[in-house]
Amino acid sequence: MAVTEPTVSADAPPWRDGGGVPPARQGSFGEGAAAHGAEGILRRQSSRESSARTYARSLPIVPVRARGLTIEGADGRRYLDCLSGAGTLALGHNHPVVLEAIRDVLDSGAPLHVLDLATPVKDAFTTELFATLPKELADRGRVQFCGPAGTDAVEAALKLVRTATGRSGMLAFTGAYHGMTAGALEASGGAQDVRVTRLPFPQDYRCPYGVGGERGAELAAHWTESLLDDPKSGVPLPAGMIVEPVQGEGGVLPAPDAWLRRMRALTAERGIPLIADEVQTGVGRTGAFWGVEHSGVVPDVMVLSKAIGGSLPLAVLVYRDDLDVWEPGAHAGTFRGNQLAMAAGAATLAYVRENQLATRAEVLGARMLAQLGELAGAYGCVGD
Repeated sequence: MAVTEPTVSADAPPWRDGGGVPPARQGSFGEGAAAHGAEGILRRQSSRESSARTYARSLPIVPVRARGLTIEGADGRRYLDCLSGAGTLALGHNHPVVLEAIRDVLDSGAPLHVLDLATPVKDAFTTELFATLPKELADRGRVQFCGPAGTDAVEAALKLVRTATGRSGMLAFTGAYHGMTAGALEASGGAQDVRVTRLPFPQDYRCPYGVGGERGAELAAHWTESLLDDPKSGVPLPAGMIVEPVQGEGGVLPAPDAWLRRMRALTAERGIPLIADEVQTGVGRTGAFWGVEHSGVVPDVMVLSKAIGGSLPLAVLVYRDDLDVWEPGAHAGTFRGNQLAMAAGAATLAYVRENQLATRAEVLGARMLAQLGELAGAYGCVGD
């Protein structure tokens, strides 16, 4: 969405506190050079990059600067960024506290690559992370640093519960999305050949039972319970259940609180570890710091990525200590010690917590839903 001018405070520089864009840097990335080279950059991208590229196909812009809500393209136009790095930019682009945290590490001379060695930066990050977690999990938690993408943390979660239980099957849900690597795709909605049992995810608009509401959620829970307890269902006791507190790619569908509590009870009663995929729902986006907090559910495993790195690549697994049966090196990754991401992530987590940005998201979300509801009532083309 292109905008002519961002709205900023009259008594603050336009690039401060998330408004506007910072002053242009001169040189090869200056306005003139970028503007003249934009067409060539786009042409070379089209000829060199994989056909798997996505956003670049429909957004023919060359971003050169960004701050807060806005991106400036090489064409000089400013755009509102409604995607926020697919949920990665909890504080928007180039927030001052994030930039300061990164600069502090760079200026300190600290190593940028340390594999899984302990560092003051990592210690500060894990301390801040554990301060935000549900208390029951934090008190007994272990953290596994994974490769830099969320899908690697999902792979680690699947491996962890399979190792801990000695079982192999998994429970997942229709419409789920957990990443693009092989194991994560098996648990996602578009899988073709899988060793994962797909369960109905409740929703109102396209309820799998055609009724929606509490009744639809109750039927979905009943089906899950029946599948687990029927010795002739063809589904042996699984290694774990993985669920998104809000399905993202499935249509932005919040899990009903009562239903999610039922899934927690069903899995706990049968010794099935519950994995909450909080890659997209974490760090305040849903109106709570973590999506599971709406229902009061405490999972056995939480998969975390995107916003926890403060815009830089970082992914971790947090899980209950009795599941910690890894052998040394059972799950590793060359870039699991990303110091800049840990510094940016710690600053982001602290800023969101101290400034109660989850509460702000809840207030703004309620306002937007009310106004969108009015539009849905006025326009028949809006389904939900």
